[in-house]
Amino acid sequence: MSDAYQPPEIWEWDAESGGKFASINRPVAGPTHDRELPVGEHPFQLYSLATPNGVKATVMFEELLEAGHSGAEYDAWLIKIGDGDQFGSGFVDVNPNSKIPALMDRSGPEPVRVFESGAILLHLAEKFDAFIGPRRAETLSWLMWQMGSGPYIGGGFGHFFAYAPEKLQYPIDRFAMEAKRQLDVLDRNLADRAFIAGDTYTIADIAIWAWYGQLALGRLYDGADRFLQVQSYGNLQRWAKEIAERPAVKRGRMVNKVNGDPAEQLHERHDAGDFETRTQDRIG
Repeated sequence: MSDAYQPPEIWEWDAESGGKFASINRPVAGPTHDRELPVGEHPFQLYSLATPNGVKATVMFEELLEAGHSGAEYDAWLIKIGDGDQFGSGFVDVNPNSKIPALMDRSGPEPVRVFESGAILLHLAEKFDAFIGPRRAETLSWLMWQMGSGPYIGGGFGHFFAYAPEKLQYPIDRFAMEAKRQLDVLDRNLADRAFIAGDTYTIADIAIWAWYGQLALGRLYDGADRFLQVQSYGNLQRWAKEIAERPAVKRGRMVNKVNGDPAEQLHERHDAGDFETRTQDRIG
């Protein structure tokens, strides 16, 4: 234990110690440069990237449109967090926390900013009276569960398992234990109900599927599905696969996506026809 890290009396930021994401994390807020955000013609302007949190927002928009809510038309603009787009002055005006997704709702007399993915889901659900379900308290409880638990999957397990500069057993064990506990919570909950909050598909499913559903399907963190034995959670697997087949979910996963199959990458979305004409395999 003689080589164990000993915290200094006062912490100082070492920009070189952050590993893969060193360029996008810093201990202060605010913009680093001036940059206006583009604005399209639709009522909703989404600035995002197809991380799990970003997928929540785009799936929600696509589900609303699939359900016939034509007023939910949106423009989705790509925010390249690796390039520091989230620190531009225009983005910080929409989200002072400099995280995606961020939304400008221009459907009313005055533009309204909405940030944090859970807040975007709830804002849109209330605006269109959709995907809240008959058990509102249950739906919101699970939505808040995801918002509170998700950082363990992303910032905790995902970071130390997949992204940290070196593999350390203690944090990986600690967050793997918590990740599996959360998977078990979901698996038990889904044992006697079709969806997270009951028999109706809601924003709770959208929020939780973006993280835990994709983890269960092996779409997050290479090797994590085997490491966590996600196939052992049968109820979770059934739910994750069923939601993955929804047309709106398939479309929502494509929006603002910048890796993987070019046919599944739609860097910007401004019209429903873009899915057939503007994917990266078509425009290069």
